[in-house]
Amino acid sequence: MEQGGASFTNAFVSTPMCCPSRSSMLTGKYVHNHNTYTNNENCSSPSWQAQHEPRSFAVYLNNTGYRTAFFGKYLNEYNGSYIPPGWREWVGLIKNSRFYNYTVCRNGYKEKHGSDYAKDYFTDLITNDSINYFRISKRMYPHRPVMMVISHAAPHGPEDSAPQFSEHFPNASQHITPSYNYAPNMDKHWIMQYTGPMRPINMEFTNFLHRKRLQTLLSVDDSVEKVYEMLVETGELDNTYVIYTADHGYHIGQFGLVKGKSMPYDFDIRVPFFVRGPNIEPGSINPHMILNIDLAPTILDIAGLDTPPDMDGKSILKLLEPEKTENRFRSNRKPKVWRDTILVERGKFLRKKEESSSNNMQQSNNNLPKYERVKELCQQAKYQTACEQPGQKWQCIEDTSGKLRIHKCKGSLKVSAKRKRTRSLRSRGYSSKEKECDCGKTDYKPARGERRNQRQLSQTNQRYKPRFVHTRPTRSLSVEFEGQVYDINLEEEAQPAYETRNISKRHYDLEVEEDLEEMLADDNAVGQPSSVKVTHKCYILANDTVHCEREIYQSSRAWRNHKSYIAQEIEALQDKIKNLREVRGHLKRRRPDECDCSKSYFNKEKAPRNKERKKSNHRLHPFKEAVQEVDGKVQNFNESRRKKKERKQKKRLKKGDDCSLPGLTCFTHDNDHWQTAPFWNLGSFCACTSANNNTYWCLRTINDTHNILFCEFATGFLEYFDMNNDPYQLTNAVHTVDREVLNELHLQLMELRSCRGHRQCNPRSRGLETGNKDGGSYDPHREEQLWNGWEG
Repeated sequence: MEQGGASFTNAFVSTPMCCPSRSSMLTGKYVHNHNTYTNNENCSSPSWQAQHEPRSFAVYLNNTGYRTAFFGKYLNEYNGSYIPPGWREWVGLIKNSRFYNYTVCRNGYKEKHGSDYAKDYFTDLITNDSINYFRISKRMYPHRPVMMVISHAAPHGPEDSAPQFSEHFPNASQHITPSYNYAPNMDKHWIMQYTGPMRPINMEFTNFLHRKRLQTLLSVDDSVEKVYEMLVETGELDNTYVIYTADHGYHIGQFGLVKGKSMPYDFDIRVPFFVRGPNIEPGSINPHMILNIDLAPTILDIAGLDTPPDMDGKSILKLLEPEKTENRFRSNRKPKVWRDTILVERGKFLRKKEESSSNNMQQSNNNLPKYERVKELCQQAKYQTACEQPGQKWQCIEDTSGKLRIHKCKGSLKVSAKRKRTRSLRSRGYSSKEKECDCGKTDYKPARGERRNQRQLSQTNQRYKPRFVHTRPTRSLSVEFEGQVYDINLEEEAQPAYETRNISKRHYDLEVEEDLEEMLADDNAVGQPSSVKVTHKCYILANDTVHCEREIYQSSRAWRNHKSYIAQEIEALQDKIKNLREVRGHLKRRRPDECDCSKSYFNKEKAPRNKERKKSNHRLHPFKEAVQEVDGKVQNFNESRRKKKERKQKKRLKKGDDCSLPGLTCFTHDNDHWQTAPFWNLGSFCACTSANNNTYWCLRTINDTHNILFCEFATGFLEYFDMNNDPYQLTNAVHTVDREVLNELHLQLMELRSCRGHRQCNPRSRGLETGNKDGGSYDPHREEQLWNGWEG
């Protein structure tokens, strides 16, 4: 396959994890656009099925008449309950990788398999099914094009090889590179600092694992050979494009990590990529950078379809076109314009709780010195004014030594002067030296009846006298309800049934109308106790119904004006409530240090018991009950999470699993892990492969002069590697990079992190146009806002 086509030496994946990478292959999108962040987060979720699955390359090909077929592993969380759109033939593995004892969804029907190699070995099963489908398609539909995907699980775990290959590669050592067991790495992100050198049993396991992975790949080699021979027999080899690649790399012992993926380094993001087909030069080697997101646009281009605007990748067919003989040896020929930088991303933003815990776990220690960060922050306009901007919380002040300091704003000068005057008035009027409190015996506790009488006495002494009081009560009232007007006699104790009158023949009692108008005209008037005055034209009756003046119901202009007036009143009251709450909070914080005699009747020794009694018997205000209800829901949620963790912990302890650690992704390996030869018999061990804070965004750049990796982690940590001098990424060289270069790399990274569509996600190489020293990875003369420092 490799000798008959082109080999790409710089093929990468945008996210080195199974489900995110496979989702990018299907849709041609970066992870931040299809939102499948991990093998669990949004992997084959309802959101994925509704938004992104209907826009895979299979849907476009199926709509143009291709006979599309899928065989093998689909997505890690695929449950087999449906056939993804766009596939005419479907044999999809349910859930994650297995070689025996698995279930597939075959065209909508679930099919279970056992442990018989002849009919159940997964690699051979999907190979035979795909070959049979291709032969039948060409026999029944000779003029219909075919597009097949054969998605092997190998060499994914559990690494069960075919029996005939169980003794191959006894001394395989390709995994032992200069970064093998190179640990700990105190200049890298947290999990690399945490991971120490491997123990002898871990090192033996890496050798054993590498051997078993190679054994499973021998069945994949047989599969490729069978497909090749089938294309030769059917006469379709020269008319068929064949693409061979993987969804991510893998590390076995690198940097002390026993096994796994998900790291931003080359051993996890580099993948093989071979293409053969019409007009592709056999045995050619292509150095351009390609990504897994380029797979979908390339397949559409092969079918003669344009790349949809929402796809982030580009077709690589133009990179495979052979150069004309007369142009091959010309010295002034123009190079093909292609990207020299890609985005590598893993995970998503952590929750605040996780961010705080990760920061407590290990703060990033490769930031600039504090005084330089302060100096850069003080260059921003929002810190250069002396607390004059609205909402400004910080200001920069130069101390006597000439260094810049960041101080918290304490309000303007006027506000501070008012506070000073307030404090001075308080000190003169409420000085504890002038007036001391003498409550007598603190252990005296009056009886409950005495306290009740005191409360009643204090309530009766409070009398409120209105300015104007109507001595003549209202005798009757007319009320409109559901299109009828009712006469209400307020003088009778037992009111009879209401008399209804037609609304067109309303007659008002003169005394009632005059009394009502007089009541509504005076804001300070106290009317009938059964009504509540709300505005100057509306009030609420005793039966909780609202009544307004006739003008409000008859004139649309009056109705609109009064409604606007009410809205303004509500807004003004809301502002007043907000200000009152601020004053109340201020008073709580500035409570004077003096004894409170009203609470001195109980004994301090009995205070805890009395507090518990009050807490159990006291009923809260309805507003406070609502707040307490919300807080209770949060507490219940936290309590359920805590209980769930406790159940998992008890379950692990019951099974004897003491491997799992908080914040880490760990695994246990024992003698029962592999069910096929060769068997592991050195006992069980525990190893951790990743951490919850292993979320990052990276730039990978390869051009004529530069070969670098620049990463920003969610914890604020930075990493920079120059692969021209450090091909195995042993040393983090971020401290050797100029600050301007880091700023420009950060800006470029932020652009790619938010890009959408192939026009934004594939910026044209600047080096070919501007001749910059790095071939387009950054331009120090570009006028853009500089990076405001590492703020997490």
